[in-house]
This record gives sequence, C-alpha cells and structure tokens, in this order.
Amino acid sequence: MPEGPEIRRAADQLAAVLVGQSLEQVFFAQEHFPELAHCANKLVGQQVLRIDTHGKAMLTRLDGGQTIYSHNQLYGRWRICKRGEYPDTKRSLRMALHTVTHSALLYSSSEIELLSSDELIRHHFLSRLGPDVLDAELNWTILRDRAISSEFSRRSLGALYLDQHYLAGIGNYLRSEILFAACLSPWCKPCELSHSELSRLSRQTLAIARRSYKTGGITNPPKLTARLRAVLRGKSLGKGAKRLPLDKEDYRFSVFRRAGKSCYICGTEIKRVNVGSQALYYCPACQSRGFGHSVK
Repeated sequence: MPEGPEIRRAADQLAAVLVGQSLEQVFFAQEHFPELAHCANKLVGQQVLRIDTHGKAMLTRLDGGQTIYSHNQLYGRWRICKRGEYPDTKRSLRMALHTVTHSALLYSSSEIELLSSDELIRHHFLSRLGPDVLDAELNWTILRDRAISSEFSRRSLGALYLDQHYLAGIGNYLRSEILFAACLSPWCKPCELSHSELSRLSRQTLAIARRSYKTGGITNPPKLTARLRAVLRGKSLGKGAKRLPLDKEDYRFSVFRRAGKSCYICGTEIKRVNVGSQALYYCPACQSRGFGHSVK
C-alpha cells in the first residue's frame, strides 16, 4: 500500500495540472460508485482549489464547497496524461477528472466519496486519524509527547507505528526503517524509553518520512545511497573497499525487504517477523539496546 510520502507526491503531481483549473468532465465508475456517477455532471465547471493529503488519504477541494475523498488502499494508482490520451493498462478506471488540457485518472481504488464540509469533519476514517507525519507544523516534541501519553505509552513500537490514530501516513516500510534508524527494538514501549531515546525516535520518525517524500521512497542516508549505487554500477570503491552482493533496489532501504542479508552498519543478518499481521524487518544487533528487552 502506498504510504504518506507516496500519496503526497501523487498529490503534488495532480496539483500541478488540476489546481486553478475548471473541471470540463468528471467520471465515476457506475458499477463501483453508482451514487457518485449520478452526480458527476454537477461537478462540471467547478474549479479545483487545492489538493491536500492526510496520511494515506487524498482530499481534492472544489470551489463549490465539496471535497473528493479518495484512498488508494492496496491497489489504487493515479495516472496523469494529456486530455484524450489514456495509459495502456488493464486496471479498472474508477475516477477521472478532466480539464481542458489534462486528465487525472484513478485506477483500482475502492474508496472514493464526495463530501460536504460537515461530512468531512464527521468522516468515519478521517476523524480518527492522528497528525500527518508530513505536516510542516509537526515537530519532534509534539511527537515525543504524543508517544508518552497515556493512550499510547504502553504499546510496543512495532504495533504503534502502524496505528494511523497515533500518526497518519506511516506504513510497513517506514515503520521498519524508522525503528532501525532510531536503534530501537520493535518490542520496546515508549514508557520504557529514556528522554534521549524518545528524542531520537521522534526526530528519526520525521527525518525518515521527509527523506522518503523528497527522494521518492529512498530512506537510506544520501552518502550510503550513493555508495550502494556505485556498487550496483560496478564502480571501484577504492583500495580494500568491501564489495557487497546487492539486488537492484538494495540501495533504497536499510532493512525493509532485506531479510537474510547483512546489515549495512554491523554486518548482522537482517530478520523478518510479523507484527500487526504485517512484515517487520530489523537488525538484531543494532536494535537490541536495553530497555529490559532482547530482540527476538
């Protein structure tokens, strides 16, 4: 499932062709969204004011006062093309927003709604979300205080970092990468962490999510990324430099989807476990520090 950074990048791309433009034609798939299909024509002529995101949800604001809510879920994908051109795909088109010059096409999504301002406030999903991990107003102290609140402090980090009520926009790869960067066991709880450990966790949470947004999904530090890319290109890393057996995208992540491979920091074999019914990846050595727990 796309996570917060991917949805924000998609929103940026949509905004570049939709914001400030009037909708010339609107389509909702009749078989999936019959109620929306009946009101599509009422949206024609409305202008797109802005496109916001909250976690993994996208909110397309219209000047008529309504908002198109969409959630990609696991399979949804946005495509942008010039008006009249469609991508070659077998995916099912669920929504299309056409301006004079461009089309924004949402494929395979199962969650699209047209909401008034009041409906937006009461929405069953949006109303339960925590702060957006990419919100410019969110700082590490807010996140630290949230983690040690009575609502969240006694939950394991592995479970907490999939809870959208705690922090919206975090998913599988960000969870694994954040906990690795913070050098914390997935089985630790915020109430067991010291001030410096909570600070490190909160700062790394924001840093990793923002790096992923900026780089298009790369969470490794820039210098490590450059070094690993050099290895993949077969370039010499200097006399005595260690060559690493890498797959083509191993430069993107430190631990995610790297089970059985060596940690870039210490060389220990990366492990995979299921936490919250989803795969979590970690380094048993780098993430074994204290708190009365040993990483399993």
